[in-house]
Amino acid sequence: MSARMARRKDICMSHVEHKESSAGIQARCAVITLSDTRNEASDTSGAKIKALLGAEHHLVSFYSIIRDEPRELGVLLEELISSGDVDVILTNGGTGISRRDHTIPVIEKHLTTVLAGFGELFRMLSYQQIGSSAMMSRAVAGIAKDKLVFAMPGSTAAVELAMTKLILPELRHLLGQMRK
Repeated sequence: MSARMARRKDICMSHVEHKESSAGIQARCAVITLSDTRNEASDTSGAKIKALLGAEHHLVSFYSIIRDEPRELGVLLEELISSGDVDVILTNGGTGISRRDHTIPVIEKHLTTVLAGFGELFRMLSYQQIGSSAMMSRAVAGIAKDKLVFAMPGSTAAVELAMTKLILPELRHLLGQMRK
């Protein structure tokens, strides 16, 4: 084996070992749907997030549907960021470019660390599903104080994509790294 291949193997093993060391972490999650029209019965995206979290044995300690109003979201985010009962905040809705989409600027104000790769990878994966319309998503993730925050589009397909391809495969690992 060449020295280059050996180095590559060491890097991969290190990544796997990091993930394995976080395998027992159970996230306490807040799920927020931002919509002017949805209610609990019609919130298929919020239901999908909760079901996927449950399937991975994470807890949903908070769930709410609120209007995409900056003040309302800001107050709720501050409460959740200060809460000792939440590790992760997952929002869906309000990530587009319409005049009613206020989610991203409000969330970005609270982030101390941006995980730029989340938005980049989400748009890349979304492009494979919906084509150039993916550029209109402003999906973002980061850390606010000691909480992970993920802002996803409101469509159920987009939520499923973000959760299954990006968030759930790394959630325990991210929390483990943050706790070091």
